Amino acid sequence: MILNLLRAFWGVFFLFWTAFNTALVDVVGSEQQIPLSVVKLWASAFGGEIKSIAAKYSGSQLLQKKYKEYEKDVSVEEIDGLQLVKKLAKSMEEMFHKKSEAVRHLVEAAEDAHLKHEFDADLQYEYFNAVLINERDEEGNFLELGKEFILVPNDHFNNLPVNISLSDVQVPTNMYNKDPAIVNGVFWSESLNKVFVDNFDRDPSLIWQYFGSAKGFFRQYPGIKWEPDENGVIAFDCRNRKWYIQAATSPKDVVILVDVSGSMKGLRLTIAKQTVSSILDTLGDDDFFNIIAYNEELHYVEPCLNGTLVQADRANKEHFREHLNKLFAKGIGMLDIALNEAFNILSDFNHTGQGSICSQAIMLITDGAVDTYDTIFAKYNWPDRKVRMFTYLIGREAAFADNLKWMACANKGFFTQISTLADVQENVMEYLHVLSRPKVIDQEHDVVWTEAYIDSTLPQAQKLADDQGLVLMTTVAMPVFSKQNETRSKGILLGVVGTDVPVKELLKAIPKYKLGIHGYAFAITNNGYILTHPELRPLYEEGKKRRKPNYSSVDLSEVEWEDRDDVLRNAMVNRKTGKFSMEVKKTVDKGKRVLVMTNDYYYTDIRGTPFSLGVALSRGHGKYFFRGNVTIEEGLHDLEHPDVSLADEWSYCNTDLHPEHHQMTQLGAIKLYLTGKEPLLQCDKELIQEVLFDAVVSAPIEAYWTSLALNKSENSDKGVEVAFLGTRTGLSRINLFVGPEQLTNQDFLTAEDKENIFNADHFPLWYRRAAEQLPGSFVYSIPFSRETANKSNVVTASTAIQLLDDRKSPVVAAVGIQMKLEFFQRKFWTASRQAINCYLIDNNGFILVSEDYRQTGNFFGEIEGAVMNKLLTMGSFKRITLYDYQAMCRTNKESSDSAHSLLDPYNAFFAAVKWIMTELAVFLVEFNLCSWWHSDLTAKAQRLKQTLEPCDTEYPAFVSERTIKETTGNIACDDCFKSFVIQQIPSSNLFMVVVDNECNCESILPITMEPIEIRYNESLKCERLKSQKIRRRPESCHGFHPEENARECGGVLGLSAKPTLVLLPLLLAIFSR
Repeated sequence: MILNLLRAFWGVFFLFWTAFNTALVDVVGSEQQIPLSVVKLWASAFGGEIKSIAAKYSGSQLLQKKYKEYEKDVSVEEIDGLQLVKKLAKSMEEMFHKKSEAVRHLVEAAEDAHLKHEFDADLQYEYFNAVLINERDEEGNFLELGKEFILVPNDHFNNLPVNISLSDVQVPTNMYNKDPAIVNGVFWSESLNKVFVDNFDRDPSLIWQYFGSAKGFFRQYPGIKWEPDENGVIAFDCRNRKWYIQAATSPKDVVILVDVSGSMKGLRLTIAKQTVSSILDTLGDDDFFNIIAYNEELHYVEPCLNGTLVQADRANKEHFREHLNKLFAKGIGMLDIALNEAFNILSDFNHTGQGSICSQAIMLITDGAVDTYDTIFAKYNWPDRKVRMFTYLIGREAAFADNLKWMACANKGFFTQISTLADVQENVMEYLHVLSRPKVIDQEHDVVWTEAYIDSTLPQAQKLADDQGLVLMTTVAMPVFSKQNETRSKGILLGVVGTDVPVKELLKAIPKYKLGIHGYAFAITNNGYILTHPELRPLYEEGKKRRKPNYSSVDLSEVEWEDRDDVLRNAMVNRKTGKFSMEVKKTVDKGKRVLVMTNDYYYTDIRGTPFSLGVALSRGHGKYFFRGNVTIEEGLHDLEHPDVSLADEWSYCNTDLHPEHHQMTQLGAIKLYLTGKEPLLQCDKELIQEVLFDAVVSAPIEAYWTSLALNKSENSDKGVEVAFLGTRTGLSRINLFVGPEQLTNQDFLTAEDKENIFNADHFPLWYRRAAEQLPGSFVYSIPFSRETANKSNVVTASTAIQLLDDRKSPVVAAVGIQMKLEFFQRKFWTASRQAINCYLIDNNGFILVSEDYRQTGNFFGEIEGAVMNKLLTMGSFKRITLYDYQAMCRTNKESSDSAHSLLDPYNAFFAAVKWIMTELAVFLVEFNLCSWWHSDLTAKAQRLKQTLEPCDTEYPAFVSERTIKETTGNIACDDCFKSFVIQQIPSSNLFMVVVDNECNCESILPITMEPIEIRYNESLKCERLKSQKIRRRPESCHGFHPEENARECGGVLGLSAKPTLVLLPLLLAIFSR
């Protein structure tokens, strides 16, 4: 019967094609249009055949019928978005609380251990050094501090070799392993080993736990081997990590003053710049700053920010670093002008209500001060001394050290001297200990949570980077204080403890099946930065995956950019609970396609954290959920079919809680849970019930596919290769009509093809696109290849299965097939043509079929610009403007290796030796010798280098107008008219476009989808720098404490502050009462 139908079809088609060619004879070269009726007949014939193939091999009608049979037995519910987001927030709150409790146990154990310990300068203690463990000398003996340390691959820690019984200790390369302070600290912190293990037993989902000491060492559990870089150096210093700095100090406003007078020429200025850069490293998103260079005049490093402070996010800090390179030394240093300006800025900015509204500080970087400027401090800062003064003496001379130390001591700050580049980091870190004093005296163990970040310096990140990509995480941390009575007023910070929480752990708490096909959950920080969001793209590819420079400070407004007034963002930052709706344009398929829909956003805060949680549900089918019901016996029977799989990243059962469950698949865990064999398993009962329902309803399709596969004549040319289905519960079935080795697209429906499988962020692409197509029709597409030269050679077709016949029905499943492109095109071509070009394009304007195979997959506007332009004018297609605020653009940049050479310890040492030699020669030649000598280190030849830099881009996407089924048109070109016909293919997202090829419209430019970089002029750049979005300050602030001992304020050998000068501010404080 099928054979007779096909014969009849091709008979009719032959008659039609003969008529079509005859008709064309009359129109070629004239102004008449190509006959619409003929194109319509052709489109109808092709559409009917291709739908027949897709429906037959996918089994769509059978699956629709099976779900209809259960229609009376299911209940459809509208999702209450507000209740859903509150429930999710509560679940996350409990999870976060467990992590913070683990950290609190570490704090208590560390403080008790230190309280019982007496410092012993002669203590000898063999500890496990993370670099030296398992290392032997030439004679085969273990190195000192490198005893045998058993390491076993552990699946919970990504199969890295670790020791889950013990921690080990990393000491920075620039520190001595056996320094008495380090040995004593390592000794008393050994007591944390038991707490590490106990924490892990209580909460097996914990990963890395650690203690970062104020002395510089880093104790990590589980123990792992650290490897130096190619220079034998480990640059990691825990005190420079954000989690350490946030936990140790309170938010701060900082003005950095840099001396650029003539005496700062050469290496001194280089050290000063590096000192500023190191200070910037210690500032975080809750801090605000500005940098002012001074000689006889003031020079704002960024002139646009005159008289104000800016948030210390990564983009702003990098902007200032670039401007630092423009500083040069000349003239006379007038510090009094700079100090007046700094105090005025801090005072004015504080009164605006912006900034940290907590600690304030002035950082002075100079090679000397001729006065103490006590009149300025008396005017602005005494007696309260609310602004701390940190002074950094650059160079070896101590001639002006007394004045600089006095300034620091009289203003609750710290003085330090920096002689070489190698001294910079350690000396800069001193100010953090001073700022931590009030918090220590208050004994306030504030819990801090970092923004999402990737710490690629840790050994586990380095070992995972090549195989699995870098892991996005947040860290919960708490400070550890000395409780010894004699140190109370000194406010001694012992260090910071913390544990990492991978962002993917948060996603496990989100029931994706409740959010619908296009729905998603997201979370942001108190600064509006994204913690997790499906549109966050922290990495970019260029040979290997790399972090984007600004990946950790992507604002919610940069992904939900349709909310121009930041209504959603600001409500979430302010920890509100509520609802917001807007039309959105969501890109799919590597950003080349767009889905236009209306989203309802529901949001609330996550208590005990600085985070807020949001849920987006798409209007229509995305707001509805249905419940089916089958027996456990039925469901288990059909769930055990070999073609069934479940979404790997969905949490049907929690297999992280107990070690014996770690190796279980979700399918295996469900079976054990339902049979009652594993009472300790915690599973989502509701989700499992729906999975069982879907398994039973979809089971008959397996036999249907098998019968098709056995009937070889039905698919003799093996054009259709794969049939697949997915349901709203993450259940998938796959059937191969060819052998696995014969598949054209080997990655399809595998973990390699993330966009086409269920994952924690989204439903498969073919499912999402089918859901937006008219019921009963198929959506066809060619997968976009990452490599432009490697064209895709398959076509995917999918259709949605709905429970009811209206928009209030949830899309319960999607089915589809993947076929060879050559097979698909053969169904389209049947005869040769003359004088026309024929295309098959999809609803986004991409070519599926063209006589020139090289055009397959290209955007139609790039090939037929004149026709596409006319279609846009006529309304057959519409252009949608999209924005990407996470883009990376290629730019030619003048670059130098000097910055890298300064960070290399060997170059730093060499630079210091050169400087000393130059200083000795100063009396023989003029001072400029220093600049000349140093120029070969820092003023390397500039050269153009192409790099990828963060940028904002604008780009178009195109969508067909559903109401327009057919269009004809003529285009007036230079000396001819170009005619065309566009006709929709029935029951699909495809269009046939027939174009007269005898009229060349080269004067009309092609239409491309290439992104265009948005370039901001200087005034706009300035406005963007100045503009500060709404943010929420951390709830705690420990800026000052009356018991604080400010006498420990640094110094150099043989230097002490003048008694009269130290007493002056104290006397003023007394008499002012």
